[in-house]
Amino acid sequence: MQVFEKLAEYRYEQLVFCHDKATGLRAVIAIHDTTLGPALGGCRMYPYASEDEAVVDVLRLARGMTYKAAASGLNLGGGKSVIIGDPERDKSEQLFRSFGRYLETLGGRYIVAEDVGTSTEDMENIRIETSHVVGVDVTHGGSGDPSPFTALGVLQGMKACAEEVFGSPTLGGRTVTVQGLGHVGWHLCEMLHREGAGLFVTDLREEVVERARREFGAKLEEPDEILSIPCDIFAPCALGAVVNDISLPGFRCSIIAGSANNILHEPRHGEALAESGILYAPDYVINAGGLINVADELEGYNEARATKRVSRIYDSMKSIIAISKRDGVPTHVAADTLALERIDAISSIERLHTGHPYGTERRRRETL
Repeated sequence: MQVFEKLAEYRYEQLVFCHDKATGLRAVIAIHDTTLGPALGGCRMYPYASEDEAVVDVLRLARGMTYKAAASGLNLGGGKSVIIGDPERDKSEQLFRSFGRYLETLGGRYIVAEDVGTSTEDMENIRIETSHVVGVDVTHGGSGDPSPFTALGVLQGMKACAEEVFGSPTLGGRTVTVQGLGHVGWHLCEMLHREGAGLFVTDLREEVVERARREFGAKLEEPDEILSIPCDIFAPCALGAVVNDISLPGFRCSIIAGSANNILHEPRHGEALAESGILYAPDYVINAGGLINVADELEGYNEARATKRVSRIYDSMKSIIAISKRDGVPTHVAADTLALERIDAISSIERLHTGHPYGTERRRRETL
């Protein structure tokens, strides 16, 4: 891989390689953009097949966090880290403490949180070596399980879309299909049930879907049929890339809004949804509730304040719809525009106060 070419392509600020032979640590930290504040993003632990694969993943994830934080109104930038290793075999207190020491050397430019393959316990071990970590145990000022807040953000995004499509944000009487009943999907079903929505659900675990039938009156669907169920809203809460060339012709919904990451297989699929009259809620906007919640720890965690901030995802989604209409572009493009306009506005203020033509970052952000 031509690393510097890759960094230049999407204007990354920093890529850090961390190695400790004694603990077996092999990690990469990517900082994409800190215009709005220090970069915040999770640490993923995964047995990557190659170092190139790890670098590509961490760069992609870091850039996505810039957009998510900016569109959410957070004063944070985008960053991510990956540890190369099997989370079932290779974890140790020593490894995560070693990683924490590397984080400390960055002086707060990057703040870490848990992600796929890491846990609250791992964050606790990192915390021994650095204060630049969130998602720690509630006994240390952490915020606990982020799933309910992610689900709340998705619900608020759905309401904004419903108001646009149906003329009212009320979800009572609407039909929603939920693909995936993990932590976020289950909490979303609880909230939708309280709103009075009718539910169609699917999950690979039979006992979970049966429980949804008992508790929410949900109708059970086979995994390979859920995409084509006639409904008002389709909520993908499991795998990404569910909107693709194969699935597109089968959708029979008015709105797609879920917690899964990378719902669009390719950007052109967002354009296809718009052409077919389906309103898409960009995933990184409406699934940002967990990020917003954990970011509140930086001010001394307050659940009521975090809940209020997550609820503003409704307003973010309304702004995206307005930009989509203003510019005549699909909503996934409008979401990027919302993020970029906020970053560019802050960059302009920096240039004004520093007198430097490129602001304190000394570079123009024509595009992320």
